[in-house]
Amino acid sequence: MDKEITRLYRLRFNLELKSRNDIWKILCHDYFQRFIKKQDTVCDLGSGYCEFINNIKAAKRIAIDINPETKKFADKKVQTIIALSTKLPKSLYGSVDVVFVSNFFEHLSSKEELAKTLLQIGKILKKGGKLIVLMPNIRYVGPAYWDFLDHQLPLTEKSMEEALLLHRYQIILKKNKFLPYSTKGKLPQRPALVKLYLKIPLLHLVFGKQSLIVAKKG
Repeated sequence: MDKEITRLYRLRFNLELKSRNDIWKILCHDYFQRFIKKQDTVCDLGSGYCEFINNIKAAKRIAIDINPETKKFADKKVQTIIALSTKLPKSLYGSVDVVFVSNFFEHLSSKEELAKTLLQIGKILKKGGKLIVLMPNIRYVGPAYWDFLDHQLPLTEKSMEEALLLHRYQIILKKNKFLPYSTKGKLPQRPALVKLYLKIPLLHLVFGKQSLIVAKKG
């Protein structure tokens, strides 16, 4: 399974890693950094090629993924853990201020697996800690949601919000339409366009196919 995941991600992302990192550098600096204090411990769950965790500023940064190649892409100051989202290390329990999850929940096999993952996230978060979820929304993406072989769980902003509320998270921000579906799309691509896109909410309503939810652990 690990070899299959590694090969799949190589085929999908290797040719665009530099451009993806440039985009995430802007996303972190111009938008996501506002949710994270410099003294925080931040965990990137399903970190992939570490574009978020390498570019965010925090006292302690942790990347968690099941792909063993993740270690090769993490910054030297980023702690890398190879683990399932449904079985996070007990050493992390109650130690994390912010968990960031981008384009990951749709890869889970079932709603039950999502529930187990949210339970584990709740265990590693400190009381009052934040969970940031960025996810493709099948309501806006439509059939293209299934263009990726490893997409298994269809989610909308409403089903994600309900799952979070059931696990006693408090929703503090919800943007139904935020970013375009993927970096393979037409907009935005260059860092300058990304900066402009973030500043104009009207563009989010036109091109946004990913939802953003920020929730706080009760």
